[in-house]
Amino acid sequence: MSAGHHHQLYRAGDTPVHRLPPQCKLVAVAAFAVAVVATPRERFWAFGVYALLLAAVAVAARVPAGFILRRMVIEVPFVLFAVAIPIIGTGERAEVLGMSLSVPGMWAAWNILAKASLGVVASILLAATTEPRTMLLGAERLRLPRLLVQIAAFMLRYMDVILDQMRRMRIARESRAFVARDIRQAPVLARSAGALFIRSYERGERVHLAMLSRGYAGEMPVIRDLSASGRDWGMAVILPCLAAATAVLSWSIA
Repeated sequence: MSAGHHHQLYRAGDTPVHRLPPQCKLVAVAAFAVAVVATPRERFWAFGVYALLLAAVAVAARVPAGFILRRMVIEVPFVLFAVAIPIIGTGERAEVLGMSLSVPGMWAAWNILAKASLGVVASILLAATTEPRTMLLGAERLRLPRLLVQIAAFMLRYMDVILDQMRRMRIARESRAFVARDIRQAPVLARSAGALFIRSYERGERVHLAMLSRGYAGEMPVIRDLSASGRDWGMAVILPCLAAATAVLSWSIA
């Protein structure tokens, strides 16, 4: 369990951002998100500053723009929701491209899109420069309950195993000419889901017994020093400090 678990969001590299301890990056991203959320939606220039700050981090971490844009697809549901707000919103209305749109709805849509997009990009940069297991260890350093960290670590570790089991079960069904065309095939899928749950539970029991036989007593061994120096924290707070200064100015400057 001590081995690193790479994920498709992680982009290996040796940059100052990659080398920062994970707890420093977690705090920096959380503080940055707070500053963005606290910014009035009318201050367009402030959101431009936030975007430039994230672009600077991406350049320092050598994360290409295409890598970020492809992974922003996760934001599509929020985009669809935001686009619908001006159409179904109430209050004062304005003509835009021949459509009657709600003015408060347009402000709400802009607020959601701008802040959600900045938060998503910050999260992508965090995931691209931090291995998932290392990120969990960083959360533990920030006093997140160890039990929650271990549960998340096992879930991350064995998610691919469960997905592979699902794939093999699907192939076995299809090799027997099974095709899920309508609701009549639901009982077969339900039995498959039940079998998958039982197999996953039994695998968890075997893993737990194996860990106990090797001396597991509630804590996982740490083979990597994740302590953060004052210099690490100094580098990590640059982003949130600049973001906080921008947020304060956005309230001060009309």
